[in-house]
Amino acid sequence: MAFMALLRRDHMCRSAGRMCEDLMSVHDAANRSRHDVNRQALCGWLLVGFALAGFFDGIVLHQILQWHHLLSAFSPGSDLRFQVMSDGLFHLAMYLLLVLATILLVAARATNSRVVTTSEILRFSLVGFGMWHVADAVVFHWLLGLHRIKMNSDAPLAWDIGWLVVFGLLPLLLAWAFPSRSGAASGGMGAALMSIVLLSGLAAAVGPSFTRNSEVIVVFQKGMNPASMMQAILRAGTSTRWNSSDGSIWVVGPVS
Repeated sequence: MAFMALLRRDHMCRSAGRMCEDLMSVHDAANRSRHDVNRQALCGWLLVGFALAGFFDGIVLHQILQWHHLLSAFSPGSDLRFQVMSDGLFHLAMYLLLVLATILLVAARATNSRVVTTSEILRFSLVGFGMWHVADAVVFHWLLGLHRIKMNSDAPLAWDIGWLVVFGLLPLLLAWAFPSRSGAASGGMGAALMSIVLLSGLAAAVGPSFTRNSEVIVVFQKGMNPASMMQAILRAGTSTRWNSSDGSIWVVGPVS
């Protein structure tokens, strides 16, 4: 009887040991899951930086400075209507990237992976920002020849390289030099970056209002009588500065 009791006790101890091992393995797996970097979140912040750079490019270069449009060099003889439409499609593409980034960030919240740190958000956003300008210079400027940074410059390559260094390579260097670890990100950091991107999109929609330009671009309906166009301009209390060859686009002075 004593021998049987010892066997039972040994079996119970072994069973308890296996249960403890199973519980520890589950606990270790959960800890590893919490300490693993959430790749969806990191990709999401990478796309946020990429989209923010696209909006920055479109707002500053296409609308405020008006140094080029997306297809300025690819289709130099096209009218302004076509160039503005191409810029609009470019901004639409940046919005779609932002939507994809939002989906990735929302999906990351549903996982058990650890929270992305503030340092990682800034680093990956800077990498995305720099990657856009590198891709823009190499692909759009030099390989496809769609446009240059400053179209009317006598040294367009110098402007391309200067812009690439400041807004492409410098953010990548900052991301590389940024501390690799910091505390868990607060909701305010993510909300701030997302707000910047959304406000950039709204600024792109407002467009020429930021230029404070004294000239106004007027697009008339095709087929409209030139006399009717001139009457409309005179009724607005302004004067003409320039008009396109087909007469559909006019640049006028300040509208009273």
